[in-house]
Amino acid sequence: MIVSGSLGRHLIPKIYALPQMDSIYVFCQNRSVHQQWATTISKVKGIYTQIEPISKSLQIDRERCDQAMISISFCGIDPSFMYMQLLKEAILEIDDDDDTKCTKELVDYCRIHDDIPEDEIIKIERKYHRYSPIWWYTAPYFINSMLNRGLRLLDVNIILKMGFFIRHLHRNIEELHCERQLATTTTTNPFQVFRGQGLSMQDFEKMKQTKGGLMSFNNFLLTNRNRKISLEQYARPAAVNPDSVGILFVMTIDPILCTTSSTTFADIKNISYNK
Repeated sequence: MIVSGSLGRHLIPKIYALPQMDSIYVFCQNRSVHQQWATTISKVKGIYTQIEPISKSLQIDRERCDQAMISISFCGIDPSFMYMQLLKEAILEIDDDDDTKCTKELVDYCRIHDDIPEDEIIKIERKYHRYSPIWWYTAPYFINSMLNRGLRLLDVNIILKMGFFIRHLHRNIEELHCERQLATTTTTNPFQVFRGQGLSMQDFEKMKQTKGGLMSFNNFLLTNRNRKISLEQYARPAAVNPDSVGILFVMTIDPILCTTSSTTFADIKNISYNK
């Protein structure tokens, strides 16, 4: 929610506790006038005198919300783990994509069933083949959030309509992974990546119960080499919500061990939307 300073002073204290309210941005001409009341409300992300900084903050918070939508299975106590493994295998084994037909079916579905801006739908409809699947997945359009929602809720309709994109994205990552393995200049030393996000209290309790066990992220996982960005932009802001816990996942990747693993990874910084 973007609100003026004068209106926000009276309105925000009455509505900020609503669960639908995630982030509030105060837009005013004099920051110091509204500093005192705004800083007492945790959902106020900042006080701004220009539009551009608000736009940047909105982009970061949108990405944070998308990351928090990632579904996680806790092996040993969560029956969805096996279901997701079987679903993944079934989707990836299909090899009869008619890209034009599949894209049209997704577009038609979005126009009927989802509240998606028409300009984003048209962009997918007309320009899907101009960009890589990784570009689309990292772009600020509906693809990322819709796929995350479908996999989190196990919405079969969404998953089936986006099945062709799941396969395209998986192959795109596999190709980059193979290129990395063939590159003689690529380091084989283990390295760390980070992911900050929010977890619901329920999932956090499940995670504590599986300490020392296994976790499965039921999606294409975006991580960062920069610990500070993952912590400050994603993990800490998620902790502001009283119903969630901010988590910083630290993952060690061993390229040598990954040569015998069916799980692929890729450095996408040069081909993503934000390159």
